[in-house]
Amino acid sequence: MARQSISFTQPNDEWLKNQVDSKEYSSKSELVNDLIRQARKQQRQIDWISSKLEKAENNGFTNSNKEQILAESKSLT
Repeated sequence: MARQSISFTQPNDEWLKNQVDSKEYSSKSELVNDLIRQARKQQRQIDWISSKLEKAENNGFTNSNKEQILAESKSLT
């Protein structure tokens, strides 16, 4: 695993410390990695929705209803 040195603002550092102190995470590194995983997952969903919107704009309307589109987007996780 790559080792990095990063700085946090005081409020962010306090929040990280509180998460570790509450035993939610065992270390700041674990927490930061989890936040990055969540951000990457969210970005994949945004990219998927953007591609669907772009395709729809280029091809016209879809036959899928909103429940089908939502289910398909959630299956990406």
